[in-house]
Amino acid sequence: MSSLKSRLLVSVVGVPLLLWVVLGAPVFVILAALCILAGFGAVELQQCVSGEKRTDMCVISAICAAVTAYWCDQQPYSMALLFVAEAICVFGYAIIKASEIKFAQIMAALFGSIAIGYSFSAFLRMESAGLHRAYLLLPFILSFACDTFAYFVGCTIGKHKLAPKVSPKKSVEGSVGGLIGNIVCGLLFAFVMNRWFGGSIAYGSMCLLALVCGVVAQIGDLSFSLIKREFGVKDYGKLFLAHGGILDRFDSVLFVAPVIEIVLNLMK
Repeated sequence: MSSLKSRLLVSVVGVPLLLWVVLGAPVFVILAALCILAGFGAVELQQCVSGEKRTDMCVISAICAAVTAYWCDQQPYSMALLFVAEAICVFGYAIIKASEIKFAQIMAALFGSIAIGYSFSAFLRMESAGLHRAYLLLPFILSFACDTFAYFVGCTIGKHKLAPKVSPKKSVEGSVGGLIGNIVCGLLFAFVMNRWFGGSIAYGSMCLLALVCGVVAQIGDLSFSLIKREFGVKDYGKLFLAHGGILDRFDSVLFVAPVIEIVLNLMK
């Protein structure tokens, strides 16, 4: 299957599924989906760092990430206890295995379980805050829009390299195009919410949020690219065919979702 066909297939299947999970599915389905995504993401990171497909550390990372996504929604006031317990668990296993577990694998397990799990749980916290379900689409919109506009603008007029040592194909022109695209899509979201769903989103505030999220999304994208380049990996996985794995597709979302959650909480 060609790259274009696989991308179209993922889009045709994935977009309606995403819309149903976010807008129409029961809360427990969202919880289950986020725990699964967090678990797979943590495994991909561990495999990238360790260079091995199946290890005990992958299992530990997956379990801890899924538990974090669940715990941060159900027990938000005792997250410190969870993080300490996970650190003890990971380091304890590394001590048992002595020199078999490298420090990079330990850090990948902790980052994968704590950071990835926490970021995915931002959607659950937004839903629990009583916001309209459509707001749960905002992290995806303000991540994917930036990525899409940056790609097409960069391919069309990109000349100046943005971060050549991290991602050689990304350009300054593409980066600016991504920021502009994010603002346009953010304004469209605000218009739809205000016009048909009783929203009261200030367009100036949305422009600022979209701009900030555009910068954050690009940092998220480049951050996970930096990790891949260090360990000589092209894609984190093949779950989404030509789109790569969880971390290839949701790298920007993992950075943007907590930012939007914090901003929406401050605006209450």
